[in-house]
Amino acid sequence: MKKFFAGLALATTALLFTACNEQQKEQGDVSLDKVKKAGVFVLGLDDSFPPMGFRDKDNNIVGFDIDLAKEVTARLGVQLKTQPISWDAKEQELNTGKIDCIWNGLSVDPARAAAMNLSNPYLKNRMIFVVKDSSLAKLASLAGKKIAVQNGSTAQKLLDESDAGKAAKEIVPFDDNQTALMDLDKGGVEAVFLDEIVANYWIASNNKPYIVLEEGLSEEVYAIGFRKNDQQLRAAVDSVLAAMQADGKFAEISAKWFGK
Repeated sequence: MKKFFAGLALATTALLFTACNEQQKEQGDVSLDKVKKAGVFVLGLDDSFPPMGFRDKDNNIVGFDIDLAKEVTARLGVQLKTQPISWDAKEQELNTGKIDCIWNGLSVDPARAAAMNLSNPYLKNRMIFVVKDSSLAKLASLAGKKIAVQNGSTAQKLLDESDAGKAAKEIVPFDDNQTALMDLDKGGVEAVFLDEIVANYWIASNNKPYIVLEEGLSEEVYAIGFRKNDQQLRAAVDSVLAAMQADGKFAEISAKWFGK
């Protein structure tokens, strides 16, 4: 598996954070105080998005993002609560206050940057095609084929607007990537367009001889989505993640899930 750990700068100095914290309090932002008072940080996720956040054989929600969030909340002195949501309605779940953030392989794009208060990027990713038939190993060969994609994802928007998407026989939306990949397995679709991190983990975990096309459509980064006005909470999470980068905890969690 490629080394997906981004090594992206998350540096936020304690002095700057303190200054921002005080300024935000003066402006009426109590997002961090609200979480600390409740003692709970509610993380919204698609619970079928391995290895970022998913259910294990015992039905526990686990994953790379979950381990990061557990460490962040422990350092903030609050409990983590994972809240499965419909990925297609994630912004509504966030803005109605049902969750404190969206943290589950959330790809950054202009629309999300406009709709949410995004954290510093913490992981690199690439959008790719997975096929079962070796005769479809070139992007051009997908013309006239059925391509699956997760509904409400940046992959869906990217595919819809791409030449590959326009040349497809049909773009088939699924609620989650795992269901899309299972439909590929059954022959319902000829390809799935999804996150490379998710595809590689699923292929390895299920021992599938699938092919990842060398021709992808986009490189991207993951971030955490907060409500627009929740500057204090976002800054606190960014600060803790920066500290985890510095002390090696981030790398330890990355090695557990990606081997690097």
